[in-house]
Amino acid sequence: MSTANDFLKIRQEKLAAALSAAGLDAIALNPGASQTYMTGMHFHLMERPVVAVFTAAAPPVIVLPELESLKLNGLSYEITATTYGEDVTTWPDRYAAALAHMDGGTIGVEDDTMRLLEYRLLQNALPKAKFVNAGDVVASLRMRKDDQEIAEMQKAAEIAEAALKATLPQIRIGMTEKQVAGVLIQELLKHGSQGELPFQPIVSTGPNGANPHAVPSERPLAKGDLLVIDYGANWNGYFSDITRTFAVGEFSTLQERVYYTVLAANQEGHKTGKPGVTCGEVDAATREVIEEIGFGQYFVHRTGHGLGMSAHEAPYIRADNPMLLQPGMTFTIEPGIYLPDQFGVRIEDNVVVTENGLKSLTTFPKELQIIGL
Repeated sequence: MSTANDFLKIRQEKLAAALSAAGLDAIALNPGASQTYMTGMHFHLMERPVVAVFTAAAPPVIVLPELESLKLNGLSYEITATTYGEDVTTWPDRYAAALAHMDGGTIGVEDDTMRLLEYRLLQNALPKAKFVNAGDVVASLRMRKDDQEIAEMQKAAEIAEAALKATLPQIRIGMTEKQVAGVLIQELLKHGSQGELPFQPIVSTGPNGANPHAVPSERPLAKGDLLVIDYGANWNGYFSDITRTFAVGEFSTLQERVYYTVLAANQEGHKTGKPGVTCGEVDAATREVIEEIGFGQYFVHRTGHGLGMSAHEAPYIRADNPMLLQPGMTFTIEPGIYLPDQFGVRIEDNVVVTENGLKSLTTFPKELQIIGL
């Protein structure tokens, strides 16, 4: 039976091959999903920098604070560790010592996570090196999930859906968006989500729902509102990300029309996705449904994004993305319509690409449901 460390060795071997193919001598990773994916260790991005450096020919190197050194215990793969204390003035020398075996070269970083703090320490340690963005190198490995990763994501979806099912009966007209969000977070934890949620839940009602990334406010739920709930769970470091829209007490003809337009677009995305189809084609399929009904200008974001150890990762389901879908890719399908000063509707599922099409990891009902009575 394979162990977690067997998977880590395989991932590191694949990374070594990817580095060689990309013409890179090394890649340096900050705390975050990619570093955890490659090392199996969890570090927070904080004032004490932790950098793991991978090359094609040698064991990985990690520089970390002394107080984190116990995380190295039990690793079955070889790793060279250098620790440092609280004296900030010693950090440059510790980084230089850790990387003394390297002589410059081209070093990749993830430009959306590498901070100036770590970058300057690396530059000081490797003054001859050329640093380039290599986010796609690790993303190409993380994009295609294995069976174990998909099982973790399935569990994260199940936890999230159970939490929402438990939350809905507690929602009443007059509750504020913040109160609904509080109940949902409690239910997520009760049903097994780890405390580090993929993001703070989006709970928005009435005109606030027209803001796709609204922050829960003190606005109370009123009869006739639409309620948008966008949230997720964390299971063993893998995330779910689900959105459902509900009617508070009642719904109007316009709200119903918009809702079922979004649902039809969501369903078209499910039908279109399969190996060999581009991300852009999935986006076009959902967008065409909404445009044909006359709401095209109110669909203001991409159809979806990749999902896994990050709430947003590759592949991105947007119009200009020619990337071909491949088995094992996981992403969201989340079309929406947002009518300014009125309301918004979004319906979001999590899917995995199989040999034959898309399998939905989310199963929560998508018919327009009245709540709050």
